[in-house]
Amino acid sequence: MKILFAGGGTAGHINPALAIAGYVREQQPDTEILYVGAKGGMEERLVPAANFAFQSIVISGFQRKLTLRNIGRNLKTVCRLMGASSAAKHILQDFKPDLCVGTGGYVSGPVIREAMRMGIPAIIHEQNAFPGVTNKMLSKQARYTMLAVEDAKKHLDPSSNCVLTGNPVRGEVIRANREKSRKALGLDARPVILSFGGSLGARTINEAVADLIAQSAKSGKYQHIHGYGQYGKWMPDLLKEKGVDLGKTPQIQIREYIHNMPECLAAADLVICRAGAITLSELQVQGKGAVLIPSPNVAENHQFHNAMAMVRRGAALILEEKDLSGDTLCKKVAEVFAKPEGAAQLGACAKAMAIDDANQRIYQIIREIVP
Repeated sequence: MKILFAGGGTAGHINPALAIAGYVREQQPDTEILYVGAKGGMEERLVPAANFAFQSIVISGFQRKLTLRNIGRNLKTVCRLMGASSAAKHILQDFKPDLCVGTGGYVSGPVIREAMRMGIPAIIHEQNAFPGVTNKMLSKQARYTMLAVEDAKKHLDPSSNCVLTGNPVRGEVIRANREKSRKALGLDARPVILSFGGSLGARTINEAVADLIAQSAKSGKYQHIHGYGQYGKWMPDLLKEKGVDLGKTPQIQIREYIHNMPECLAAADLVICRAGAITLSELQVQGKGAVLIPSPNVAENHQFHNAMAMVRRGAALILEEKDLSGDTLCKKVAEVFAKPEGAAQLGACAKAMAIDDANQRIYQIIREIVP
């Protein structure tokens, strides 16, 4: 069996492809896998590191804000698209895949579209509650459009052959145990709050969380683990200004990057974070309620739609960045813990949304097409 994967631009498109590819390799070690990504994209680094063959094509996305500079960029993108289609055709002719899998991002457009023109079966995977432009276009002809969230279906053409598979979630997240994790982290019976704004960090989240931590340090009511990210190295100084002595408050753990995320997530009672698709799937698998702060700087405002899919099902509260402050965040957290079972109720609703066998579901679809 030979499978070609195409997707990139963000980790949210790359990691699901790598998870699916890894699972296929586990089930059928002799499967030949090729990943096609954008030249200069993060997939150039992540895919070879995962030991998969990689080829790149030159392509870029359209700029939606119309400025004189962006008009020039968009003209360049049109030229690159024509070249990308030709490059994709050559790769497909050389590799001769039995199936192509697209996971979104502008690089998957010309590759999957060219595969369908050549009569090669193609399936796509949509991680978000609001589908991206590329997947909207491809879903009309794809053999299957695999959805992480049922809500995405209403935004796609009625002719799309949709099937709910969920997002692939790392096995270590699925297997992480609450009690073992809390013991390993040296946590006691008090509620545990986990917060982070991504590997780079988000200034607004860090500033608001600093107020929450300062409040927790004084009251001793909560235990708190926070990842402030690469650009948040100023946060320990900010906490010091707010009167937090980290050396005397062992219930407060802050670090630049949370390397043991499965363990920290399992230990948490409430999570404060962005609303990226994979993150939300991990919350659901672990049954964790959340206060979600969607990033406003993403295509189609898809994080807002992701967050609302959980909010509508009683699994999370939402706090938009335009409304975010230390005061509003503290009030949201207080709202959750005002009821003895408040966090547990959110977590139960999150768990009800969980799909922890996404890899198996996707693999079954692959084997249906390529027996």
